[in-house]
Amino acid sequence: MSATPPNVFSGPYVDRRSEARKNATEVAAALADPAALLVPVWGQRSLVRALPEPTAVLLSVQHTLRTYLDDAALIYLGEFRGRATFAADLHEQALEAHTVRHGPTLEEAAEFTDLRGIGGQLPADEAGLLAYARALIYWRSKHRFCGVCGQPALPKDAGHVMACSDAACGHQNFPRIDPAIIVLIMNGERALLGRQATWPKGLYSTLAGFVEPGESLEDAVVREMYEEAGVRVTDIRYHSSQPWPFPSSLMLGFTAQATSDDIACNDAELEHARWFTREEIRAGVIGLPPPTSVSRRLIEHWLAADAPPSATR
Repeated sequence: MSATPPNVFSGPYVDRRSEARKNATEVAAALADPAALLVPVWGQRSLVRALPEPTAVLLSVQHTLRTYLDDAALIYLGEFRGRATFAADLHEQALEAHTVRHGPTLEEAAEFTDLRGIGGQLPADEAGLLAYARALIYWRSKHRFCGVCGQPALPKDAGHVMACSDAACGHQNFPRIDPAIIVLIMNGERALLGRQATWPKGLYSTLAGFVEPGESLEDAVVREMYEEAGVRVTDIRYHSSQPWPFPSSLMLGFTAQATSDDIACNDAELEHARWFTREEIRAGVIGLPPPTSVSRRLIEHWLAADAPPSATR
């Protein structure tokens, strides 16, 4: 039996070379390597070429766009496919200057695209790389000033630390993510799915919520499921995780067993929730979350649990 593939955006596709981040000489050498790559991100969008098949567009470190970027602002991601790789947070001035001198496009037939929509269509390693770059750039955009004294913060350790510019303060911020649990609740041969009022008509998904300070993952599962749907759960089991940089979450997938059929959507988070059988879901009576999400994977894993084994020769 083959190993279960990782969720979209997951996987050890980048050698992060974390030991090199503090070595300015090594980072400078990586940046000087003509084979090095830039991962451009503009407005939290990634550069993608849609045809003939969706693929990430990674720029040469010698690309003309580099002229308009501050090398100190580049983030060393490590090595991707054996090549040093840097995330580049593009700004309007850089794009405008490049457009004036070199034309309206960075690369032929490439566009800046929302990674959430196209991530599942990209090669798995490219999707993971783009998610990594997007997450770091978003984090840095939210830590431009020191949270202790308010002075400007400057990047260090190849972009993986934002340090207060006031030496008397010296506070440092490191990348942070927001852990969130996402849960498929089961009761016999049915699963509980819910929907928010802002979602497309007919779309249902598993239930989710953020982990609060001082709370274990299991505690968060129990609390969130009761808060959102009034359901008490037991037999909590971990399934898989997924980086979800929209904007900065780590989704932690679980299954759990309900102790009763009762549902009560009391916190206004959900517009509606109900129990569904496998037959109903397979028949398409509801829409499901996108294949890129761990939510969809939880549902598909449950659907497959009673599927007959494949015929063998």
